[in-house]
This record gives sequence, structure tokens and C-alpha cells, in this order.
Amino acid sequence: MRALKLGAMIIVAAALSAAAVCLPKKTAFECGQSYTFYTGKSSSDCRIITVEDDARLTLMTLKDVCGEATTYPSLDVEQFLRDVNGQVLFEEQLSDSVNYYCSADLPYSVKLYGQTVNLHICVKESGVTVASPIIFGGY
Repeated sequence: MRALKLGAMIIVAAALSAAAVCLPKKTAFECGQSYTFYTGKSSSDCRIITVEDDARLTLMTLKDVCGEATTYPSLDVEQFLRDVNGQVLFEEQLSDSVNYYCSADLPYSVKLYGQTVNLHICVKESGVTVASPIIFGGY
């Protein structure tokens, strides 16, 4: 009986270790005020899942993740771009924000105006949202 319990514990430990190695990954960004995942195969079937904490744990439970985003109260955009090896491709000035569309060392990408974009940064007075590949929905 004791050997059976020990064997079961070893099997569970091995399974957990294998899961930790095989299961994804870390999130694309450090979690800000909240963390958003975009899932689905196209924009028409996109689901938006936002969590306040445990973003990495949530990532492990999702299928078909095609993008991630988070919002910070403030962000040094130039330093952030250096951290992700980012380069601004073009920007867009709106009445309440500035949007930077960039290429960077991040996992997701889309074609936008003929260019491969995989980082979108939206700077507003209320905070900075970053997403890979782009912010989906309202921002």
C-alpha cells in the first residue's frame, strides 16, 4: 500500500513537471492594471478575455490565443521599445491619443497598410495600452 502511494505521488510529480515544461509560456508583456487575451481564428469569431491577475495561469487554459494586451498607468515608451527590440513603422494621431504601430520581438503579427505589425502602443492621458499584434476592440 505504501509503495502504491509513493508510486502515485511520483507519477503525479512527473506529470506536473512535464506540464510545466510543455505548457505555454509566459505572457507577451508584464501584467499592467489588467491583461487581455484575444482568441479565435479570425476577427469575426474573436473572443476577448480580460483578467485582473494570474494572466500566465489564464494563458495556459486558453486555446487559439492570437493576441495579448495590457494597460499601464504610465510607460516610458522609448525604453519599452528598446526592451522589445521595437521600431515604430508609422503613427496615428487621434483627438485623445497617439497610436504607434511597430515591429518588435513579439509573438503575434498582422499585415496593416502593407506592413507587418506586431506591436501597437496607444498613449492616452489616462494610461498606455500595449498589444501584440494590435489592440482589438475599443481603446
